[in-house]
Amino acid sequence: MNTTPTSTLERETTRASETTREPAATTGSFATTRPWIEVTAPLGDRYSEILTPEALAFLAELHDRFAGIRHDLLAARLQTRVASANGRDPRFLPETASVRADATWRVAGAGPGLEDRRVEITGPTDRKMAINALNSGAKVWLADQEDATSPTWTNVIEGQLSLYDALRGDLSYTSPDGRQYTVAGRIGLTHGGEAETPTIVMRPRGWHLVEKHLRFHDRSGRAMSASGSLVDFGLYFFHNARRLIELGLGPYFYLPKLESHREARLWNDVFSFSQERLGIPQGTVRATVLIETIQAAFEMEEILYELRDHCAGLNAGRWDYIFSIIKTFRSRGRRWVFPDRSEITMTVPFMRAYTELLVSTCHKRGAYAIGGMSAFIPNRRDPEVTGRALEKVATDKRREAGDGFDGTWVAHPDLIPTARAEFDAVFEERSNQLHRLRDDVHVTEAQLLDIPSIGGSVSEEGVRDNVRIAVRYIESWLRGIGAAAIDNLMEDAATAEISRSQIWQWVNDNTITREGRRIDAAWLEGIVAAVEEELPRSEGDRFDDAFAVFRQVALEPEFPTFLTIPAYTRFL
Repeated sequence: MNTTPTSTLERETTRASETTREPAATTGSFATTRPWIEVTAPLGDRYSEILTPEALAFLAELHDRFAGIRHDLLAARLQTRVASANGRDPRFLPETASVRADATWRVAGAGPGLEDRRVEITGPTDRKMAINALNSGAKVWLADQEDATSPTWTNVIEGQLSLYDALRGDLSYTSPDGRQYTVAGRIGLTHGGEAETPTIVMRPRGWHLVEKHLRFHDRSGRAMSASGSLVDFGLYFFHNARRLIELGLGPYFYLPKLESHREARLWNDVFSFSQERLGIPQGTVRATVLIETIQAAFEMEEILYELRDHCAGLNAGRWDYIFSIIKTFRSRGRRWVFPDRSEITMTVPFMRAYTELLVSTCHKRGAYAIGGMSAFIPNRRDPEVTGRALEKVATDKRREAGDGFDGTWVAHPDLIPTARAEFDAVFEERSNQLHRLRDDVHVTEAQLLDIPSIGGSVSEEGVRDNVRIAVRYIESWLRGIGAAAIDNLMEDAATAEISRSQIWQWVNDNTITREGRRIDAAWLEGIVAAVEEELPRSEGDRFDDAFAVFRQVALEPEFPTFLTIPAYTRFL
């Protein structure tokens, strides 16, 4: 990456800041300044095309209006966590019963280019992966600035550049060995309403994450790290909303890690303000919400209601959902202890309840229900591994299509034909299954919380696998790679969170393995040391830092809510 000299950086930062900052003005006895965004990191090649004075001014407005509400909602999350730790279970909210009982309201539904979502490919926004996704043949590309992206400063801004170039037909990539990559089709809808490339749905970071390389200065002069959510959304929307409309599409987003309908309301307010501010017709934005926390599972209808003017559907974010349950109930006793990660399948009762509730809730309100991602991936050098992966993916997608989902996720282009075949067989001539209302589904609070029915046990090998997977993923993440193929599975931040949170739970519960071994801190430290010895090392690897992060997030008494928070603070 080329970076500008310090003097140039100072000029760029000052130039950008001058457009968003005014001299102090007196109001009564208080001096105030116009809110502004400060860039504190080096500007690489073309970064100034994204971090324009006008874009930074827009980010400052977003933070001025919504940063305080975001802070209050994160404080509310803490209160919920304390209540859960003290024995209070999530429930369907009595105060919003009227919303659930009102059968008349519907969501906005699919925007142009989102009518057929039967197979969506997910992946980071670096140039090569973006081109691969756009050439994949999927219906939708989830352009991921969240769990599949390590939020290095380079990845954040150059991911925005990839999307900017893609929407203008300028995206290309030359590999170190000289190979050229370009987008084969045209982005946008043809006159017949068809798309040659996947429709882009961008996923910003969750409300809990910050962007420490941009500092928001509020009206009182206080400085704080910017919101990762508002930065990712704001830069993409500011630069691309009008261009997307010109292409016959629209600014579409996946919203991650929501824990309440109030957090959905905040996103809706952000959308409404942003459309008004840039002169975009209200309702142009479409959002698909990931239901990937146990708290959100109890508020699906309320989340749809809050976003109804901008909502396209919900997604079953299975891996984060499992992590959320472990995290929420990790200290509540043996009833809540999970077995080996491999035994937590989509067919266990509490996961069936969650996915069936999602489909029935969506179709009741005219929203698309999008299935989750199988972690299995093919290996082009090993036909046997590929055969097993395709078989498992087919089984998973057959179940989703049979349950009424309107589409699903894959993480690798080679899986698209297998996934599409399962949905084609059920869809026939349709492009969705909104007609299947699933009136047969009646999910109770107890079914969503039926963790003991998993059964299973914890094995010593399961413990070792979790340590290996978590450490190897964290090391990859620290090197800037947010989606990593490990042992023929696609690991991202969500699956690493399961691994480390299970370790924390097993240690703190004094869980006994099926072999009769008590899982305590001393034994775990021995396993960590053994993994440290066996992993192959290379010049420039980040394993020393990865083990430091792992010990902090899995072995310390204090449980960080997300491993990415301390890892980002210390190392990125």
